[in-house]
Amino acid sequence: MKQSQASGRFAQRELRGVDDQGAEEVVVVWIERKQGGVWAVGRAVNPQLRPSTEPRADDYLFEGYELEDALETANGALEDDVRVLDDDRLPSDVKPFTRQELLKPLEKWFFGRE
Repeated sequence: MKQSQASGRFAQRELRGVDDQGAEEVVVVWIERKQGGVWAVGRAVNPQLRPSTEPRADDYLFEGYELEDALETANGALEDDVRVLDDDRLPSDVKPFTRQELLKPLEKWFFGRE
């Protein structure tokens, strides 16, 4: 999924599998920072087929102020999707989201430094 210019997306994972009819399916899970200090976790299926790159309201699994809650939600969604890939005997080489991974872009976003 292409990110919009205004996106505060800090981390993203893509999983590739197949749908019920055997067609390729892409699942994208991401963590972003919204205005007002809100963390958000999104999950979209086949976003590349949508007419817009903007996430829909129903893509969001979590919105709140606690980074740990966002990480828990995002990693829970990843675990569920990886389990499906494992059940389908498809490779799933995706790593969980980490706090450290999010702190670097947060510092850049907040303090304007590299």
